[in-house]
Amino acid sequence: MPTTARATYERLWPARERLAQRDAELLALQIAIAGVPAPTGDERARAAFVAARLAESLPNVEIDAAGNVVARLRGSKAGAPPVVVCAHLDTVFPHGTDLSVTRDGPRVSAPGIGDNARGLTALVALAEELTASDVKPAHTILFAATTGEEGIGDLRGARHLFDALGDEIQAVVALDGPGDTRIVTEALGVRRLRTRIHGPGGHSWGAFGVSNPVHVAGAIVVELAGLKLPQEPRITVSVNRIGGGSSINAIPEDAWIEVEVRSIRAAELERWEMAVDARMRHAVDRANAARTAGTPPLTLTSERIGERPAGAIDPQHPLVAAAREATLAIGRTPELSAASTDANVPMNRGVPAIAIGAGGRGGDTHTLREWYDHTHSALGLWRALTIVASAANG
Repeated sequence: MPTTARATYERLWPARERLAQRDAELLALQIAIAGVPAPTGDERARAAFVAARLAESLPNVEIDAAGNVVARLRGSKAGAPPVVVCAHLDTVFPHGTDLSVTRDGPRVSAPGIGDNARGLTALVALAEELTASDVKPAHTILFAATTGEEGIGDLRGARHLFDALGDEIQAVVALDGPGDTRIVTEALGVRRLRTRIHGPGGHSWGAFGVSNPVHVAGAIVVELAGLKLPQEPRITVSVNRIGGGSSINAIPEDAWIEVEVRSIRAAELERWEMAVDARMRHAVDRANAARTAGTPPLTLTSERIGERPAGAIDPQHPLVAAAREATLAIGRTPELSAASTDANVPMNRGVPAIAIGAGGRGGDTHTLREWYDHTHSALGLWRALTIVASAANG
């Protein structure tokens, strides 16, 4: 894949001009997408919306067995591996969330307006402009709006998509959220654990002295929060959910915690997942040793409830070089980074892949205050268009 991004950028001038002129229209599309509920696991309504829009410019738009929307712009080079452009459909917000938009000048606010209504808008815009462009691709470009990217969706849509495609892929570009400088070259791996602690329970006065699962869960949280974690390679360990008990005046029979471990190194993920499990079991052993004689011991069960694979692309790979060139072409400074996105799956399998923002600026992601500022948002679309067209003609 030769690094011809600068030349491609110049040749795409008509498409870039159209994108700049369509700024208001594309912002309206972004707002419309954000207004269609798409909680992880139930993205059907948004998938139908995006499929209908893609069908206006591309033939044979399909929704696959994982709920992904898939469409193709056929390339001229028979048998050449495809370029994949993907953006996830789902959001972290449950059904019933107020998705209405408020506007303040160039800033719009709504849950999911940036992550990932912006990525989906860019997906549609790129499909439309590449179809209309005189720069015809040699490689087929596959556009995919994927399911299950957020939370315990566990990259379900991306896994299904790349299982079906195999490893013969020219390049993958994931469009995730706003921005026009970041180039994700390292896939941040994740392990997610749910641990349950079970005991006999009893009256808070009469049975006092039996081991208390909530006390142990609290001790585990304190211990994990105090871990001395390495900075190179960086590891994070977070207890993000906790619960248990049924009444204020009853020693609970059960408590549970959910723990997340993150790293860009698969071996470190494995090592720290085991370390976390060992510390939790040690906390249970301590509580059992201190319980009133003759009372039943606590038991602990732990299961992995999510896994996002780690991986990376060589920073010198032609796809990364093209992304750097395209970023410089729009007057921005490229920033290589690590993140957890749909690109994790192909990176882990050795397929050339990056993730990028889709233009504009945003903040307060994954909160009800999420906002998007579309000032100079066309620059991010120009960058994405250039990267994809460069890969498809390499």
